[in-house]
Amino acid sequence: MTVIRELLSYRLHTVANLLSRGAELRYRREFGVSLWEWRSIALLGASGTPLSLNELARSAGVDKSQMSRVVSGLSSRGIVSREADAVDGRGVRLALSKAGRKLYLGLIRAAADRDAAFRNCLSAREKQVFDKALLKLAFQAREFIQREKAQK
Repeated sequence: MTVIRELLSYRLHTVANLLSRGAELRYRREFGVSLWEWRSIALLGASGTPLSLNELARSAGVDKSQMSRVVSGLSSRGIVSREADAVDGRGVRLALSKAGRKLYLGLIRAAADRDAAFRNCLSAREKQVFDKALLKLAFQAREFIQREKAQK
């Protein structure tokens, strides 16, 4: 009989949670931001162009209402700016302010440092196998999602 702790999805989720908790502690201590704030800042910083709230929420993998709360907090602190959408007069586009861009640069450096530390605990061969395995698992997960959607 399979035990939950042996399931691949459970094991991956456990490791992802550990990585996220460590990141949250560091980003709060060094930069005063939560993990969701960090992810929002990182996605806006990497985007290169302003994003709508829906685009940002979709990229972060959270619902629009949760992202709205995150963005409101970042906006009130002067990290995210809101501008009218030129195409949709009712819409709003989100971008990092000057202070947000400076914060993003510090956060992305810290994230790169953390990423390097985790990758460095693997040998070159392990990194190669791990990257390939992640690609295969992501592909397989997308296939399962498509099959489940087709079952509706």
